[in-house]
Amino acid sequence: MTIEIPTVDLSDDHVFAVWAAEQAGARLLEVRAEGREGRELKDAGDAAAQELLARLLAEYRPDDSVLSEEAADDRSRLTASRVWIIDPLDGTREFSEPPRDDWAVHVALWESGELTAGAVAQPALGETFSTAEPRTVPARTSERPRIAVSRSRPPAFVAALAAELGADLVPLGSAGVKVMSVVRDVADAYVHAGGQYEWDNAAPVAVARAAGLFCSRVDGSELVYNKDDVSLPDLIVCRPELADAIVGFVRTHGTD
Repeated sequence: MTIEIPTVDLSDDHVFAVWAAEQAGARLLEVRAEGREGRELKDAGDAAAQELLARLLAEYRPDDSVLSEEAADDRSRLTASRVWIIDPLDGTREFSEPPRDDWAVHVALWESGELTAGAVAQPALGETFSTAEPRTVPARTSERPRIAVSRSRPPAFVAALAAELGADLVPLGSAGVKVMSVVRDVADAYVHAGGQYEWDNAAPVAVARAAGLFCSRVDGSELVYNKDDVSLPDLIVCRPELADAIVGFVRTHGTD
């Protein structure tokens, strides 16, 4: 793939995150069109997006550290002040099932303890959500709250939460897509406790926060990134008016 010559100011981290995510997304669409299937397509997508993002980061952000799902953990990141947290292909299963569009590319920047920039590209949808141009989440359009859940492994406690809130469940693919569903007013909350890693939600959380959404661990505590242990197993992203009810339910009933 020929990298698109940038016509934007890549010195701006927000703009760079968008551009890099979209370049990786374009590469993934090429891979998807090459006729592979199943595991071969999954592996080819993971490898192609990782190679491209690693190349862009090495060229345009050579002094920064990188934490990626698809690369060995460079422990020097723990003393770095700037770390790019990336998931080159979020939703590998959905990617391998054309024409599904519920997969994504995540590119986020962590600086001195905070997520400062992020982009989530949904290439098959033709959209990128980012901190460069934060969305304003519109007023809720549904009568009942909607909670995004895994289409294959919905946690049992979320069904109980939905009953408590009088909510409907919205099955979707990748973690990033589920968070973006709240940004897009496809859902009103995403509540997860089945295990994730920092790259699964760093970029989505950066984008969701920029849009004014509530983001926390399921017990209401802060989401912390660039840790020694990159496991970040649970997450709430929701409209602010639902936060107290969701956190209160989890604190009372747990997630078992």
